[in-house]
Amino acid sequence: MSDNSIFRRKSINNVLQQSEDSHGGGLVKILGVRDLTSFGIAAIIGAGIFSTIGRASFEGGPAVSLLFVFVSIACIFTALCYAQFASMVPVSGSAYTYAYVSFGEIFAWIIGWALILEYAVSNMVVAISWSEYFVGMLHGFGINFPDYLTIDYGTAHKAFLETQAGASKFTDSTLFAAKAYEHAPVLGSVKLLIDLPAGVITMLVTSLVYVGMKESRSASNFLVVLKLVVILMVISVGAFYVKPENWSPFAPNGAQGVLGGVASVFFAFIGFDSISTTAEECKNPQRDLPRAMIYCLVICAVLYVCITLVLTGMVNYTELKVDDPLAYVFQKINFDFMAGIISVSAVVAITSALLVYQMGQPRIWMAMSRDGLLWKRFSKIHPKFKTPSFATIVTGFVVAVPSLFLDMGFFVDLTSVGTFFAFILVCGGVLYLDYQGLSKDAKFKIPYLNGQFIVGPLLLVAISFVIYNNTFFSELEAKPLLAVFWLVWGILSVLAYQHKFSILPVLGILTNLYLMTELGVTNWTIFLIWLAIGLVIYFMYGYKNSKLAK
Repeated sequence: MSDNSIFRRKSINNVLQQSEDSHGGGLVKILGVRDLTSFGIAAIIGAGIFSTIGRASFEGGPAVSLLFVFVSIACIFTALCYAQFASMVPVSGSAYTYAYVSFGEIFAWIIGWALILEYAVSNMVVAISWSEYFVGMLHGFGINFPDYLTIDYGTAHKAFLETQAGASKFTDSTLFAAKAYEHAPVLGSVKLLIDLPAGVITMLVTSLVYVGMKESRSASNFLVVLKLVVILMVISVGAFYVKPENWSPFAPNGAQGVLGGVASVFFAFIGFDSISTTAEECKNPQRDLPRAMIYCLVICAVLYVCITLVLTGMVNYTELKVDDPLAYVFQKINFDFMAGIISVSAVVAITSALLVYQMGQPRIWMAMSRDGLLWKRFSKIHPKFKTPSFATIVTGFVVAVPSLFLDMGFFVDLTSVGTFFAFILVCGGVLYLDYQGLSKDAKFKIPYLNGQFIVGPLLLVAISFVIYNNTFFSELEAKPLLAVFWLVWGILSVLAYQHKFSILPVLGILTNLYLMTELGVTNWTIFLIWLAIGLVIYFMYGYKNSKLAK
């Protein structure tokens, strides 16, 4: 491939050599499989289980537990592909680096640029969730933080207008937001409302990440143990208050209601991607990264399903549209002591998710900068702390500033498109490497199950089923992206027959692609705008300064 091509690829040997050349005195190898598993659990069990699980349950009812199963299965297919790549290319950069090796520079740039958005947005959700639990904790101790310093302008203004209209009764959260708007100081004609705790915790965590991996590891391990103790306590205690009648109807809004929570649910699971960003700080990445990815996904999937069933069993799903569902359900049954423990623990535990995401994003920037696609300063390693210092500082501001002014619902809607795209390319990348014969040296390989006579027949069965139920054309009309899903499945059927593709990466592509079709217009609009900005930067800077171009 010509060096002037946007599809120029890096060889695996080139990636490994560049990593050694760039970091002779750089990142420190101190992480083992326990640390990596801890990072994965820290990222996956964060705002998802302490906050957005309530919104998803409100939309889909108790059946959202099945959505967690479906999403975790999709993630396991993807994690196996990540694990194989990690054993072949044990360097920082995650899916960005994997795409560079398999599909070329332009796809690597798109993935890297998308992951920048995904990590930043996910951390904004986590920061806002932390703020809500923190304010609730202070209130429990009799400390009332000024309400206009705990909420964004948009949410408060909307709630104020609703209460002024006086249509019906309002939730406690709506009344709180409206009151905050009323009490907010005015600058000129503008009400001053910001979520100050969200911004402050982001900068404090960024400072910890800046200081070093060893300190971050110790903090993460401690916080994860605390988090797991609280969640197991919630499950074991809450099980005694479950009323089976709350599980009926199990799927009150049907499959569409369940799948409508994809954005809320899936954003929680992208945390396992962050494990691969620490590859260059692992003692034995080829062995430990694959193990850690599988361990953390299995553990987290079980916990999410159990928590969902307990929450929707303790109270009716219609009451769960709150940002602190775990504490709320125990308040609802007048178990205030347990609610207080959860609120205090959530403040500490959600911090660990913030820590891992803030640690992952600078390392993706570092990898892109090292390849010449971003400015050199992003790959600068601090001489004392051995961290990507400049990238870490920028990450802090990129996350902290928006979290001061925007609401959680807005961010949740933006968290998934780029991640699904990254996951699909990683699964496709494994198929490409297998086809090229480059996977033979992988220290971890996905179990090979020949899909030659499986992928095509499964397609025929699936199409026959939806046609038999008279939903094929109606679903295509409602979700035009399904046409892409069926087309890709058809292409994979032909390729699987020709090249005897392994079925597991194919299932990873198909499940992620199907979940993409469930995302709303907002997700796609913002992602395409972000992508357009990224392509402008690439062609103005990255294309010309790429190390491969030289």
